[in-house]
Order: sequence, then structure tokens, then C-alpha cells
Amino acid sequence: MIFKVIYQESRLEIPVRERSKSLYIEADSEKEVRQKLTNRNYNIEFIQPLDEAHLAYEQQSEDFKVETV
Repeated sequence: MIFKVIYQESRLEIPVRERSKSLYIEADSEKEVRQKLTNRNYNIEFIQPLDEAHLAYEQQSEDFKVETV
């Protein structure tokens, strides 16, 4: 399953929507996503599993790239 992760680049950074970044990662669960990203210093705001329709929409974006961790 593909998950969309909304995050700030630093754990010390206060979440501000305009500065939030996103990435896409393949995993079996939200817990696995968090485990894969533990070595990064991200302040994770939200992890969203993408269903087929939402994934198809996200894939239309130029910035869509599934990260391998």
C-alpha cells in the first residue's frame, strides 16, 4: 500500500501548513511507515493511506515519487 506522509523537516519545527512537505512511501501499515522514517529528523503531522482513486489523483502530479526506504 502507498502512504502519503505530511511532515516538517525538523522535529523542532512547529507545523505550519504552508511549509509542510509530503512524500509517498510503500509499506504495509502506518506503523511500518513510522519505523522506516525513524532515522530522519521529521516532525510527522499526518500519515494517510491512499486508496486507488486518491493514488490515481496523486500520480498526476509532477512531484509524485514513491520513496524507497
